[in-house]
Amino acid sequence: LAFALPLSVGIALFISHYAPRRFAGAPEYVLDLPAAIPSVVYGLWGALWLAPVLDPFFAWLSKFLGFVPLFAGYQPPAKNIMTAALVLAVMILPIITAVAREVFLQTPKLHEEAALALGATRWELVRMAVLPFGKSGVISAAMLGLGRALGETMAVLMILSPGTLFSFFLLKPGQHQTIAANIAAKFPEASGLSVSALIATGLALFVITLAVNMLARAIVARRAEFSGAN
Repeated sequence: LAFALPLSVGIALFISHYAPRRFAGAPEYVLDLPAAIPSVVYGLWGALWLAPVLDPFFAWLSKFLGFVPLFAGYQPPAKNIMTAALVLAVMILPIITAVAREVFLQTPKLHEEAALALGATRWELVRMAVLPFGKSGVISAAMLGLGRALGETMAVLMILSPGTLFSFFLLKPGQHQTIAANIAAKFPEASGLSVSALIATGLALFVITLAVNMLARAIVARRAEFSGAN
């Protein structure tokens, strides 16, 4: 979300309020296409192309900012949680952008015209009228994207080096594993109690995803009384 949300909101604002209407359709079409790409393709792209591209950058990051635990201890190849996070950000980018774009387009024209009549610039219009109106929609879009990322399996499994640890070292391989990827990797060879353990972790993932969605609905419900036109 740290990577995808700001970029998604910026793209949605550009399409809805900055791009000329006759040219706005092309970015929308391009952004809708990645949503149809299977996750295994993203996994191949991340493991075979993105990881080698990120290797020099991660090495530089670890060399000069290694005193920060987040960036310490990088070891090539770049099959770590940071690479997986970047791939997941690309995967959820179309979802968040599409929802945010539709929310921004629903901003009441009276609010926009009032801001412009008071002499607001395009950015002031966005800051004072569009963003406050679309805040709950952006939160819903972010939670929807987060739900997609939490349940992602194949892309993460193909990128991350297998590991059973939990740490804040984002660049160290073998330090992380997601619940969904762990289930996919171990289930074919599991038996007996191991199957029960994997089912329990699947239940934990379900509870986490349900909690995220319930939190998003609660946040949106708190702003349900704001219709935007009153």
